[in-house]
Amino acid sequence: MTKIDVFSGFLGAGKTTLIKKLIKEAYAGEKVVLIENEFGEIGIDGGFLQEAGINITEMNSGCICCSLVGDFSKALQQVSAQYAPDRIIIEPSGVGKLSDVIKAVANARLENAKLNAFCTVVDASKCKMYMKNFGEFFIDQVENASCIILSHTDKVSEEKLATAVALLKEKNASATLVTAAWTDLDGKTILAAMEQKDSLQAELDRLSHEVDHHEHHHEHHHHEHECDDPDCHCHDHHEHHHEHHHHEHECDDPDCHCHDHHEHHHEHGHHHHHHHADEVFISWGKETTRKYTKDEISSILQSLQDEKTYGVVLRAKGIVAGEDKWVHFDYVPGDADVRDGGAAVIGRICVIGCDLNKGALESLFKL
Repeated sequence: MTKIDVFSGFLGAGKTTLIKKLIKEAYAGEKVVLIENEFGEIGIDGGFLQEAGINITEMNSGCICCSLVGDFSKALQQVSAQYAPDRIIIEPSGVGKLSDVIKAVANARLENAKLNAFCTVVDASKCKMYMKNFGEFFIDQVENASCIILSHTDKVSEEKLATAVALLKEKNASATLVTAAWTDLDGKTILAAMEQKDSLQAELDRLSHEVDHHEHHHEHHHHEHECDDPDCHCHDHHEHHHEHHHHEHECDDPDCHCHDHHEHHHEHGHHHHHHHADEVFISWGKETTRKYTKDEISSILQSLQDEKTYGVVLRAKGIVAGEDKWVHFDYVPGDADVRDGGAAVIGRICVIGCDLNKGALESLFKL
């Protein structure tokens, strides 16, 4: 199966630099064909790509979205038949509409090929200006992208980056955004974002599954009045806090994510052995380009213990930009881990619990 990745973006946004990075770090070992159409000029560093074993089909006589639609389909079919590549990279002209490129690829009706990722590369410093001056073309590139990769983010202020992200999300709420500096990211991480394997929803789903797994793992132990979770400290530091509930249920440690921990809070003393986790748990997540210090995150996590204000937080997890390094955090009631770590494509904060006050959480994280 041949994967087809399309990289759109205005000239100077950094498409070529990004493609080089992916060829070196993410596409290594694959047979890749690059099709480029730079509207009358050769914009790719042909020497580099040939050295990397990349076959180049250059189409410089026109624009994919207009006169070359027919020829483009033919070229795609020819490339597919001749090289049987693992991946075809299409770098259309900076003034081409991404929607037209996608249609042209679909119209080629390639056998054994699939449209994989539609990326738009946006210069973070020029986003607002492009939206104002090149509205139709620029907005088409943004609206039709499955992934928007911002370039030059390390050269703009935190405020300007936040403004650019807000403008892009307004036009395309479903695309995965990459705002971290490319030098901080491995090409494989960017590729995962392009293929929407690395997204806020994917993070929330993983965390929800983790909490759900713990819930079901303990549910069948209720009659035994014991807890087998190695991460659970219900027989030590939480025991004194919950011991008056022990006659009602087995494990009172929130680290276990048992329904029973807050059973009295939600069910007025009634058991809910037969409730499904999705009836009780709420997920809340946000993407952010805001920078945090480790102390700031530690203070925020400490505040999450205030159930009256924030609801019952069973788990919080995230990676956010810091002043120098990125900050990773993991929280279960009574235990918070905050540390330096590698960059994520964008800052993400995920919280799961019961009766969460989403507005209060948003204020707490200053979003």
